[in-house]
Amino acid sequence: DRLRALGVTDPESFELHNSRVSPLVPKMVELLYARLQRRGYLRRDCERMVNQDRNIFGALLLQLGEGDAMITGITRTYGETMRQIYRVIDPAAGKTPFGIHLLVGQSHTVFIADTTVNERPTAEQLADFAEQAAAVARRMGHEPRVAFLSYSNFGNPKGEWLDNIRDAVTVLDGRQVGFEYEGEMAPDVALNPKQLANYPFARLSGPANVLIMPGLQSAHISAKLLRELGGDSVIGPMLIGMEKPVQVAPMTSTASELVTLAVLAAGGIAR
Repeated sequence: DRLRALGVTDPESFELHNSRVSPLVPKMVELLYARLQRRGYLRRDCERMVNQDRNIFGALLLQLGEGDAMITGITRTYGETMRQIYRVIDPAAGKTPFGIHLLVGQSHTVFIADTTVNERPTAEQLADFAEQAAAVARRMGHEPRVAFLSYSNFGNPKGEWLDNIRDAVTVLDGRQVGFEYEGEMAPDVALNPKQLANYPFARLSGPANVLIMPGLQSAHISAKLLRELGGDSVIGPMLIGMEKPVQVAPMTSTASELVTLAVLAAGGIAR
């Protein structure tokens, strides 16, 4: 009756599971205990988590093939939610999970990564983030132009923490990827064609639309500042690189933002 009151015309098609009485609980406990028994967890610990923790229960629904996507995060911090998900769902093979914030303005769309997961990514990880973020941009209809961001523009000023950014560019050189990329460069050079013109050797044909941040501190701060102070619409963070379609929404997410993440996850765009 409540579903009909919300405008659902076929509530009988909805499948609902209670984590305490679902017939799937015994199978869930077996699966979780098999994963955690050598990590310090007793069987009764796994039973309690299945019965009482919504993230564990939801992630197990995905692992059992009973769900197509999982959207969570609004009742727990991002870090705590990720720790619970990792107990059930692994990263995709050969992938390092990371987060993308998407900024949508009147005349631009910009992808920013990694904004949520990896504190000090290596050169290889930065290159991986660039490839996967470029793939997300293409799935959303944009031709990616990737900039590896820094406070330095091609060595000016010099610094102690630039090698992994430069090495990431070298890694992509070796992979012969099919998109434009350049770095290291400051945001104004990456986004402003007049500034970019000062570096005629740069390999970007226009303003970057995929920004790879050097570390989590700068990335997370930038994303939160843009959400609170900027004029653009902000989508995300989108979680990329997990073996199952799971998205962790901010605790402040609106119903519309949750629906957007669900569409991106179920449609295979954010993966």
